[in-house]
Amino acid sequence: MSFSDAPTEMTAWRALRPGPIGTGPLDRVRAPVPVPAAGELLVRVRACGVCRTDLHVAEGDLPVHRPGVIPGHEVVGEVVAAGPGVRAEPGQRVGIAWLRHTCGQCRYCLRGAENLCPRSRYTGWDADGGYAEFAVAPADYAHPLPAGYSDAELAPLLCAGIIGYRALRRAALPDGGRLGIYGFGGSAHLAAQVALARGAEVHVMTRDPAARELALALGAASAQGAADPPPVALDAAILFAPVGDLVLPALAALDRGGVLSIAGIHLSDIPALNYQRHLFQEREIRSVTANTRADAREFLAFAGAHRLDVTVHPYPLGAADRALSDLAHGKFAGAAVLVPDTP
Repeated sequence: MSFSDAPTEMTAWRALRPGPIGTGPLDRVRAPVPVPAAGELLVRVRACGVCRTDLHVAEGDLPVHRPGVIPGHEVVGEVVAAGPGVRAEPGQRVGIAWLRHTCGQCRYCLRGAENLCPRSRYTGWDADGGYAEFAVAPADYAHPLPAGYSDAELAPLLCAGIIGYRALRRAALPDGGRLGIYGFGGSAHLAAQVALARGAEVHVMTRDPAARELALALGAASAQGAADPPPVALDAAILFAPVGDLVLPALAALDRGGVLSIAGIHLSDIPALNYQRHLFQEREIRSVTANTRADAREFLAFAGAHRLDVTVHPYPLGAADRALSDLAHGKFAGAAVLVPDTP
C-alpha cells in the first residue's frame, strides 16, 4: 500500500509539561506524519475518545514513558498505508486501543493473561496515540469494528467499553445479580448496559446529577450520591471513580461473598479498612490491569450483537485541552470524543 498520498505534517497534541490541567500541560504542535514500520498500520484518525487515563498522563499521575507523548488510546481510524509484512485494505475502519504490544513469550502471555505481561506497552503512554490527525499501531493489535455505529460512537468502546467489560468480568456478578456502580462516566455507562442486557439489577452511585439521570434513563434500578448506600445489598460492585475513599462504602454495600472490582489504572489512597465491616464474610477486592485482546474481541462482538447507547460529546481536535479540562471538572455525562477539525 502506498504511503505517498499521505501528507508529511499533521496537527497533534503533546504532553510536554505534565501538571494540573489548569496549567496547560498539552501543547498543540505540527509534527511529522508517522511512517508505518514493519507490521504496522498508518491510519487517518476519524475519532479519538477522551479517557480519564489521558488526564492522568497529562497531569502526571501516570509519569509519561515517552517524553512529549501524544495521548489518546480510543482511536477510530481509516487505514491509509501499511508497513512491510502487513496486508490491509485502504479505507478499512479499524480501532486502536490501550494495549499495543506484549512479548508473547512470558508466563503471563502463555497462560492467556497478556495484560500482565511485564514488557507490555500502551498507546498514548509508551507510544504516540490519537490526539492527532494520523497515528500508527501494530496491525496485530488493531481491532475490526462492529457496524451500526458512527466513528464518534465507536471511539469510547475501545477503552471505556473494553475496560468496563473486563471490570464486569472481574466482579464475578452472578446471573441476575445486583450490581453497584460507583462513578458513572464513559466506561460505567457502557458496562451498565452490558450488565442490564444480561439480566442484572444495576444500582448507580455518583455525585453528578446529570449522570444519575442518564443511569436511570438507561435502566438502572436506582441512582444516588457517590457514597450513599444502595437500597439493596450488592452481589458485586465496580469502582470507576479514581477515588480511594469510595472503596469503603462500596465494600460495606456488598452482601456476603460479594466482589468489588476497581477499574481504574490510577486510584487515590484508600483509607484504613475495618476487617469486620469491610472484608469479613468473604468479601473481595480485585484490581483491573489493562485488558487482553480476547477481552476486546468479546466486547466488540457483544457491541455488534447488542446495540449500545453510547453517549458522546464531540469536541474538535483543536479543543483537546478543553475536552480534558471539562472531563476533569465533570462537565458532561458520558464520553468526550475528539473529531477532525472542520476545514
